[in-house]
Formats: sequence, structure tokens, C-alpha cells
Amino acid sequence: MTEDRSPAVSENPEGAAEGEEDEPIKSRKNGLYGDISDELAASMRTGWADTELHGLQPVAQAPYAAERRAKLSAAFPGERLIVPAGNLRTRANDTEYAFRAASEYVHLTGNQTEDAVLVGEPVEGGHRFALYLLPRSDRENGEFWLSGQGELWVGRRNSHAEAEKLYGLPVRDVRKAAEELAADTVPTRLVRGYDAGLEAALAEQLDEEKDQELTVFLSGLRLVKDEWEIGELRAACTSTVNGFTDVVRELGLAVATSERWIEGTFWRRARVEGNDVGYGTIAAAGPHATTLHWVRNDGDVRPGELLLLDAGVETHTLYTADVTRTLPINGTFTPLQRKIYDAVYDAQEAGIAAVRPGGDFRDFHDAAQRVLAERLLEWGLIDASVYDVEKVLELGLQRRWTLHGTGHMLGLDVHDCAHARRENYVDAVLEPGMVLTVEPGLYFQADDLTVPEEYRGVGVRIEDDILVTADGNENLSVGLPRQADEVEAWMASLNG
Repeated sequence: MTEDRSPAVSENPEGAAEGEEDEPIKSRKNGLYGDISDELAASMRTGWADTELHGLQPVAQAPYAAERRAKLSAAFPGERLIVPAGNLRTRANDTEYAFRAASEYVHLTGNQTEDAVLVGEPVEGGHRFALYLLPRSDRENGEFWLSGQGELWVGRRNSHAEAEKLYGLPVRDVRKAAEELAADTVPTRLVRGYDAGLEAALAEQLDEEKDQELTVFLSGLRLVKDEWEIGELRAACTSTVNGFTDVVRELGLAVATSERWIEGTFWRRARVEGNDVGYGTIAAAGPHATTLHWVRNDGDVRPGELLLLDAGVETHTLYTADVTRTLPINGTFTPLQRKIYDAVYDAQEAGIAAVRPGGDFRDFHDAAQRVLAERLLEWGLIDASVYDVEKVLELGLQRRWTLHGTGHMLGLDVHDCAHARRENYVDAVLEPGMVLTVEPGLYFQADDLTVPEEYRGVGVRIEDDILVTADGNENLSVGLPRQADEVEAWMASLNG
């Protein structure tokens, strides 16, 4: 990674007020260059072609984002509303994690720029919204080639004029946002946790309880997806199917290396067809499949065992799929593996069948858990002479082996709408446009002495992304086989 940056003189930035100087551009302590000559500074300021982009059209989600802002405005009349995108975070020393904008901000703008802020100023009849963004890197003070976040180091930012065309909002300089917003003492709500500097500057205007109400509302605003969002989730599922297909084709290489080959194979597809993975890939082989969020992915991949792969591609617009398949590494289930797999498949079938408009959100979970409880009783893992299925479910005894809830909302976040009100989410009635996962599982820990030895170390989960439609549901990830015979045939077709 290139490391040399030179120290820069602090000059008056283009557009700054008279007498106002910008922050000195930081340099590495042990950079190889010393001071910048006047001649080099002058050379770097001139001789550059005009690269302003013209004829730009609004991004595809711009009209949908405008509708979402209108709903936000109607919910909080007379109050200033502030939604930050977030800041870069240090990974180590002077390197940063890849930036991922806050979901609340992306949902309302379509923009993904670090340090950005959406502000809605209260006006008669609603709000006047504006974006606060960083401008293009400054060529007068050398930022574009001297700053670690300058254009020649990390790439070009859109100009404010370009951003206004792309997002359909007026744009202001985010470097002045804290000062401008602090100057006006109007009732203000801010989404916390993304921009500590802005929170500190506005501390006297903010109320933690009111800010939490804003976060809850914005989470609930994402519960029902519009047609554009559903299209993005379809695309995420299509790319995810491609990623799973890549993994099956390369299972032999994973056997020769480790679970990390699987992780890397899926990640390659995510980066080629989307922005990234939507969450840390779970590539859990053998007994690792009994750990729900196994993301170390450093174990062996052994023929005869199962691979639980839980992974999702995140689109360029940050919508993610969330799909799980449990695959026989050598292409064929053993009789016991198939028995456990079929139980989970039947539970998922029951769960998916319960997803319908007008039904309770909890219905799919209850239906799937009932099937698994019945199988655990049938297999003798729960004593049927003591408990019937109703009592098992009442006491939650099946949870020793089913562990987790059977699904969650899906969208910009893999666990989308997590801050929404309970009455609008887990205790709500399903509506067309909601998208959720159905993902039952059975997990027999390697050290579980309550089950026969042959069960120990076996974990199975099957997960699909389900859209609630006007007359039922649609499986968005249907491109991946689920039934055991279909899984084996699919794997055989990919491996010759």
C-alpha cells in the first residue's frame, strides 16, 4: 500500500470566508518527502482539465426517497430532523475500514457518502430538506493530492452541483454544518450513533428520548418495501444464488484448504456483482455448523460432513440477501444427515406456508417450531411419555436444539427494522411488501450428552427470503434447491 504523503502548508481554501483557514493537512511522521517547494505547489494547482460531469440524471431511488422523506416530515411537524451518514472508522493506525453509510440515511437519500448529513428544516406545511456533503477535493490548498482522503488517494467525490442533480436535493458544505445548525435553536431530533462531532455540537438542542423516537420511526418506515426496494432484493438474491453456485463448484478446493476458501469464493461474487457481502459469511463445516454465527471460517472441510453456508450479497444500493443452505460436502447425505435435514426442510415448508397477508408475523415461527418439536419427540430426544407437543412448545424444550427465532425482517440491514415498535413488527400483522427470512434449524452440539453420539456435531439450517404478496408469498431465493434430492442432483450437475 502506497505510504508517502508530504506535509502541506495551510492555505485559504476555495470558498472559505476571508481570514478563515482550513485545518492543516496531516502527513505521516516518517514520510520520505520533506517540505513542499513553492514551485511544486504552484505546479500542482494548475494544468488540470475540467472534469465536471454534465447531463446527470437522478439516481433510480430518488423519487422513492422523496416519498419516504414526505412521510418523515408528516410525522414530526415543526421540528428540525437530522440524519447523518456516519464517519470513517480507523481499522489500524492510519488505515480505515471500508465505509458503509447508515441505513437510515441511505433510505432517505440514496446517497452513500461518508461525513454526509441530511437535514430537514421545519417550514410551513412540512420540511425543507437539504444534503450536507463534502465538496470536491480542493486543488488550491493541495488537499486533492496531499490529504489521505484526497482525490488522488481515494478517488473523486461528486461536486455539489453534480450531487444536486443525482439526489434531487439542495446541497451545502458539510464542513460548516455543525456551526450552522448550532446557531439556530429550534426543536431538533437527530439519529444518534453515527456522528459524534455533530452530536456534541448540538448537545444543548437534543433530547435523548426524542432522538430515540426518531430512530424508531425510521426503522418502522422500512417495514413495507416499495417496488424499487423489492427489485433490489430480487437482484441481491439472484447474485447470492450465483455465489452459492460458485462455492459448490469449488468445494474440492475448500477440502484442500479450509472454510476460508468458501468464504473467499462467495465474497468474490459479492464484490463482482454487488457492493460487498451483507454480513460476515458463515462458512461452517462439520461441528462448526452448530455455532450459529461461526464467522472465523478457519476450520477443515471434510468429505462426509455437512457444510452450513449462510451468506448474502449486498447490492450496490446496499440491500442484502440472507440465505442459508446446508450441503453434504461429498455431494450425498448420509441417512442420519438426511433425516435431520428433512425435518428442517419440513419445518421451513410449514413456516413459508404461514407467510401471508393478514396473518400474524409470529405464525411462521410457530408453525416451524411445531414441526421440529414433533420430530424431537418422534426421535425420542424429548420424552414423549412425559411431554406432548403442546407442553414442549409451552416450556420451550425444543429450544435446546432449535436455539433461535425462525426469521426476521430483511432489507438495507440483514436484520432490518430492528428498532421498530414491537406492535409494528414482531406483534404485527403481515402486509404485502414486507420481506422476511424463514430459517429453522436443528443443532446438536458436539458435547451434548443428551442425544445419541451419531447426532453430535451435526447442524442444519435452511433459510430463504420471502416476500409477502397480495395473495400469499413469493420465495425470492427460489433459485437455490432446497429439497434433499434436488440438492444432491444440483451439486452433482455442478461437479460433473
